[in-house]
Amino acid sequence: MSKGVTVEDQVKEALELIRPAIQMDGGDIQLASVRDGTAVVQLYGACEGCPISPVTLKQGVERLLKEKVPGITEVIAVEA
Repeated sequence: MSKGVTVEDQVKEALELIRPAIQMDGGDIQLASVRDGTAVVQLYGACEGCPISPVTLKQGVERLLKEKVPGITEVIAVEA
């Protein structure tokens, strides 16, 4: 890993891997912050209020970020 790449940068890069699938369903995702191993994201569009978005968040986004970004232990969503 090159010097100067932050955890936030790594999370944003990993989110780009899952973003196309989320956008195909009419939603979007953006990183709000990273603190103490927790990535805080905002869901937009069709994801807001979707009953399946908690599953997408935990089974998709959280799984991917834990796999791709060392130190990430949890992903939570905040209201846009």
